[in-house]
Amino acid sequence: MNADWTVLAAGTLTTVQDRGRPGHAHLGVPRAGALDAPAAALANRLVGNRVGDAVLEVTFGGLVVRAGSGRWVAVTGAPVPVTVDGEARSHGAPVWVPAGATLALGTPSAGVRSYVAVGGGVAVEPVLGSRSTDTLAWVGPPRVTDGTVLPVGEPTGDPRSHDTPRPPRPGRLRLHAGPRADWFAPRALERLAGATYTVRTESNRIGLRLDGPALERIRDGELASEGMVLGAVQVPPDGQPVVFLADHPPTGGYPVVAVVDEADLWQCAQLRPGDEVGFSLLARPR
Repeated sequence: MNADWTVLAAGTLTTVQDRGRPGHAHLGVPRAGALDAPAAALANRLVGNRVGDAVLEVTFGGLVVRAGSGRWVAVTGAPVPVTVDGEARSHGAPVWVPAGATLALGTPSAGVRSYVAVGGGVAVEPVLGSRSTDTLAWVGPPRVTDGTVLPVGEPTGDPRSHDTPRPPRPGRLRLHAGPRADWFAPRALERLAGATYTVRTESNRIGLRLDGPALERIRDGELASEGMVLGAVQVPPDGQPVVFLADHPPTGGYPVVAVVDEADLWQCAQLRPGDEVGFSLLARPR
């Protein structure tokens, strides 16, 4: 039997992700990588992988795969029903999937993105040192579709279900002052931190688009394109903030009022359209 795993149904959006490919922005290549990095790392630890091994990032569930080789599997992130040949299995714990068996993910009860780690990792060919799929420029392995055949590597460790560090708890997204905070009305950062915003349906791996109190600019005119960092809170002319995520473009032409602390960005992966989100300031601007 072929040891590769075959995707019978890919769901809404399934991609291969690892820790991404930072360091290529000067070439116009986004970082990519798992949006909920702690959940991806947990899935890998549970099956005995290295934390940077490639996993499947599954958006709103619906993934069905057939195992070509018996492997330990763990599903983390957004909680979904997990079955092996129709029998319920645990979310967030190692699950043995025999060769020829079918692993299926249902619809998450909360959150957006679930992570599937297979013992040995998803062994697609790396591009620029990473197996991550970038959905902006589509650098890396192609999007996983029905019929995709996924090679898996050889296991490097034993599964672990106990004493495995768990991801942090969600909370308000902590902010650092951005490089263009002076383009906005006085106390704009306090206004941002004191308000509640709603996640818009246009949100994706590129950016978390928000709807709420508009941030008023006091400087007119165009801003020359400049480099963007992960977590940058960019504000287009409508005043509604956008948090740049893993597949964000390397440059942007709108002012960045703040930057979300990297340790909190995983929460953006699990916010659904219509969810509310708040911010807090790590340090008050002078």
